[in-house]
Amino acid sequence: MIETSNLTGERIRQYLSDGKRFDGRKLDEFRDISIETGVSKNAEGSAKVKIGKTEVIVGVKMGVGEPYPDSPDKGNMMVTAELLPLSSPRFENGPPKFPAIELGRVIDRGIRESKFIDLDKLCIKKGEKVWTVFIDIYSLNDDGNLLDAAGIGAIAALKTAKMPKYDEKGEKVLYGEWTERKIPVSKETPVAVSIHKIGNNLIVDPTREEEDVSETRVTIGSSEGVISSMQKSGLKELSIEEFKNILDLVEKVERDLIKKIEHQIK
Repeated sequence: MIETSNLTGERIRQYLSDGKRFDGRKLDEFRDISIETGVSKNAEGSAKVKIGKTEVIVGVKMGVGEPYPDSPDKGNMMVTAELLPLSSPRFENGPPKFPAIELGRVIDRGIRESKFIDLDKLCIKKGEKVWTVFIDIYSLNDDGNLLDAAGIGAIAALKTAKMPKYDEKGEKVLYGEWTERKIPVSKETPVAVSIHKIGNNLIVDPTREEEDVSETRVTIGSSEGVISSMQKSGLKELSIEEFKNILDLVEKVERDLIKKIEHQIK
């Protein structure tokens, strides 16, 4: 596995302690964000997201199946992530490793707990048939912060997705034929913002080198200042004061991030 050298790590920590980053950004500043929707002809919704050199593609497909026993009148949602070897020499072919599993679960939780998708409206026949929303995430290039890029991609793909036609008599989805109906989603845009602690500093949107020396990551899903999900990784502890600073930073970054997303989604 390729890792950032100790010397580079020390330089990163020194720069951050002086309020600087290698690429000239502020500690609370994202790289340029680019969102392109409708990149797949076969998916119900799709989006390609670039944050700096980091790039992901997200596809949304719809299927019909049985509801879960504890929610007979609600649709289902599944999120999977695949970290492709073409995006980084760190990733290998084969069954999903922990980073891919974690990425999928964090994005799943952020969307599910924000109630972004109105699953009640995806019921076809209570207790028998409901729509399932499949969200598939693929890494194209990993230069750090795949998680936030994937979250943006999932929201963009869902916002622009159209429902396929469903033949109730034949009980099958007519893939390749779409209705004018969109997936029922909230007008509010939830985002996932990851805050990394390096030394005594908190930063957003780390590059690959910064992510390598990160001691702790906290990813918070929120919309309009309301937190819906939270995930911490890394062994380094956080003080109460640091956590308060994380919440303040997320609130500040979230507003700007939502504006950028909504401006680019068509």
